[in-house]
Amino acid sequence: MAQFEEVSQKSAVHPKPVGLVLQYGTAGFRTNSKQLDHVMFRMGLLATLRSKKTKATIGVMVTASHNPEEDNGVKLVDPMGEMVTPAWEVYATQLANAEQEELLTALKDVIEREAISMAQEASVFVGKDTRPSSDSLSQAVLDGVHALGGHSKDYGLVTTPQLHYMVCCQNTQGRYGEATVKGYYRKLSQAFIQLTKNVPNRTDDQKALLVDGANGIGALKVCEMETYLKNELQLSLFNDGSSGKLNHLCGADYVKVQQRAPKGVEMTAGERCCSYDGDADRIVYYYSGSAGRFHLLDGDKIATLISTYLKELLTQVYVIVRCTKTGVKHLHHAAQEFDIGVYFEANGHGTVLFSKAAEEKIQKLAQDSNTNDERRRAALLLQNTVNLINQTVGDAISDMLLIEAVLAIRGMTVQQWDAIYTDLPNRQLKVKVADRRVIDTTDAERRTVSPAGLQEAIDSRVKKYRRARSFVRPSGTEDVVRVYAEADTQESADALAHEVSLAVYRLAGGVGEEPKSL
Repeated sequence: MAQFEEVSQKSAVHPKPVGLVLQYGTAGFRTNSKQLDHVMFRMGLLATLRSKKTKATIGVMVTASHNPEEDNGVKLVDPMGEMVTPAWEVYATQLANAEQEELLTALKDVIEREAISMAQEASVFVGKDTRPSSDSLSQAVLDGVHALGGHSKDYGLVTTPQLHYMVCCQNTQGRYGEATVKGYYRKLSQAFIQLTKNVPNRTDDQKALLVDGANGIGALKVCEMETYLKNELQLSLFNDGSSGKLNHLCGADYVKVQQRAPKGVEMTAGERCCSYDGDADRIVYYYSGSAGRFHLLDGDKIATLISTYLKELLTQVYVIVRCTKTGVKHLHHAAQEFDIGVYFEANGHGTVLFSKAAEEKIQKLAQDSNTNDERRRAALLLQNTVNLINQTVGDAISDMLLIEAVLAIRGMTVQQWDAIYTDLPNRQLKVKVADRRVIDTTDAERRTVSPAGLQEAIDSRVKKYRRARSFVRPSGTEDVVRVYAEADTQESADALAHEVSLAVYRLAGGVGEEPKSL
């Protein structure tokens, strides 16, 4: 077939380094950008096949999120804007790792297994973040799409959530919104203005927010959006990418792990601040207390704020807490089982999902002239809340607007939000290992099954401290093991995190220097 001849010719331009093996992790492929050219070309091929299979538009996002600037990566987006289905993650890994001469065989294997009609039209949307390597790597994706005769739309520089949004808009024939960046800005800003217009006497202080853009794509896009917000939110942007390096000493991951303000952000006591990550799908809030103490409001605090707001608007709501494995794809799946599902990872990645039935009921109440004033007001607030949320994926810009609207509607300061509950002192650390797959976990990643002896070592160390817990899990994106510890004092949490890190280093094949005490 002519198509396969073109694949052969073009794949020679994007050759795979012999023997290189990569794994499709929690968030796609992610590694040093120099190793990714062949992967991008092949993900263009795979996205085209996925489009033919689903008879829908598929998205490909070139980004490495919170990773350092020299890394890059790729995420595939399914028709409703969700992450690609697990069976296709397996195909992605097979295609990425097939040696050059085996590529056509691997490709034909997917076509056969999925009974794909090659005559079916294909459509792929492509987006990229601001990394220097993203230009050539997104071109490699487009080469892959065109090699199999697919149609592409190159959105250029967009946040990851914006690309997810475009794919969903396209595949719902515009019911979810208009598949343009301007359409995204209009939908979100109109909902935000509608929500905040009923709030009496909002002061300039209440409208002011400091934003750390992580020197990434989120900084560019929130700047573009500002005019649509019509001064209802007054943003002071830091780390806008004009001088600093992407994710370096800034961004949501840095703030969450280091528990300190990013470089270049000067906070006065009580000022609200937030940080995006490199592709703007995560957000964390923070502020400085009167004694200069740093206060972090992470995904858990965000989920609590949004859940309590929704609970107040819905008269009879049962809040059910469900634990899942780490990774948004597990959380997203669990949240879909409820009429309204609120999910956030502690790192600030999350969103709210509304079932079709819930959306229809809200719309009906909002439009029904017989509904009493109080119920109608609640329904209208809910309707605008639905429009403000990017239900396809965690979205820093959308989540920021939702948080700001909720704080305004409830008349809450950042300190009052923080006081909803008190976190135990905690610490997160990373331990570099030769192969993260040696760690196997159970009980929603709260206990380790292997390597032998590790869980016993963690348990014995936890017993030494008061009100203590510690979990370890392999990263979904890099060869590190993440360690979490909490205890009754910060000193104890730090000491426990260090001891568990040492146990991981010794029992799970640590590389480099032994973890040092904090």
